[in-house]
Amino acid sequence: MNVMKPTRLLDLTANVFIAAVVAWIATRWAYSSFPPITVIAGASLYPVAALDAVLAFVIRTRVGDRRIGDGPKQLHPITAARAVALAKASAQVGSLAAGVWLGFLIWVLPQHGELRAAGSDTPGAIVGLIAGVLLVAAALWLEYCCRAPSEPPDEPAT
Repeated sequence: MNVMKPTRLLDLTANVFIAAVVAWIATRWAYSSFPPITVIAGASLYPVAALDAVLAFVIRTRVGDRRIGDGPKQLHPITAARAVALAKASAQVGSLAAGVWLGFLIWVLPQHGELRAAGSDTPGAIVGLIAGVLLVAAALWLEYCCRAPSEPPDEPAT
């Protein structure tokens, strides 16, 4: 039987580092062919982060109230499993996106004085970096909220 384990921060950190290196190399090599980076492009992950956060609070309430089961107003175990899958995927996507935006920023920020486009691309990249970090945070919160409640200790027989 396979047991699902919590997402490891080391894995997410590795994602950020690898994506940043690849993005820095790609930006250095092909920046002139990139389209302008808008704030809207950077903000594309905010709705997913918001969805993860809202879902986390809903699941946390149901788990806390021990409303887990198949009935109405209960959290179906399959729904919780799907939420964990969403959380794990969101954490991976968020860490990769944060890494890409970080690598882009590492190349663009020193170019402010030389390239006017670099200055106009920076706000969108900062918004994207923050969106990636927020998505990871929301995903980890959702994953945490989906943990099975601990069983109360057995009371000794009297």
